Amino acid sequence: MKKIILALFVASFTLSTTAQIKTPAPSPSQKIEQKVGLTDVTIEYSRPGMKGRTIFGDLVPYGKVWRTGANANTKLTFSSDFMVDGKKLKKGTYALYTIPNKKSWDIILYSDASNWGNPRKWDETKVAAKTTVTPEKMPMDIETFTITFDDVTNNSAVLGILWENIYAGLKFETPTDAMVSSSIDKVMNGPTANDMYGAAVYYLEAGKDIKQAQEWIDKAVAMTADKPRFWYLRQQSLIHAKAGNTKSAIAAAKKSLKYATEAGNAGYIKLNTASLKEWGAM
Repeated sequence: MKKIILALFVASFTLSTTAQIKTPAPSPSQKIEQKVGLTDVTIEYSRPGMKGRTIFGDLVPYGKVWRTGANANTKLTFSSDFMVDGKKLKKGTYALYTIPNKKSWDIILYSDASNWGNPRKWDETKVAAKTTVTPEKMPMDIETFTITFDDVTNNSAVLGILWENIYAGLKFETPTDAMVSSSIDKVMNGPTANDMYGAAVYYLEAGKDIKQAQEWIDKAVAMTADKPRFWYLRQQSLIHAKAGNTKSAIAAAKKSLKYATEAGNAGYIKLNTASLKEWGAM
């Protein structure tokens, strides 16, 4: 009996020890990030090696969709909208596929990035962009499949695909000028009503300078006078009350109640009604 128990213990120990053994992945993963102007671009992919094999035209057949790496599909993520070959694409994550040929490569951005390798069924409606590029021969072999960000400027970069002795590049553009111009306009025009409102509410809730909060909320209400916002007016009433200005607090609460009633917002109707009762206005 003791021999049986010992044998079971040894077997169990062997299995648990084996389960903890870690070995390198045949095609290790890589994640790289690149800032292009004001846009964050990220590539996630797996990197197979040549290992003495002929790659293009053999391991990777000509004329067929290639996962462009190994394992799960290669993922390309943009933090802002961008352009490929003159076509505007939405920010987000895309799968990168290619169709290598001897004299040209088709490079494809596919909207479904959840596949293990190629999709089981190719869906043309998910092809967000497709462009043809001319591959270049390099004077040396690249043993490990590599993707790079090349020729980086404020407005564009080239996604470089390198393996064996081939380089294929996909140029993309980012809306840096539009983003910078928008930022400049916002700063030069001063803070928005939302900026004023947010700052005032923060000062009220944090117990900071209530007179400064009153100045900001009054400006926010004035900036939206053409389309009054009952939630702005609600905060204005609370800030004025906190500052000891009951009369103006009541006036703001009545306006908030009016517009909340028109909007059918029961929550704000209840809050304003309670405050007006508290301040002796109802």
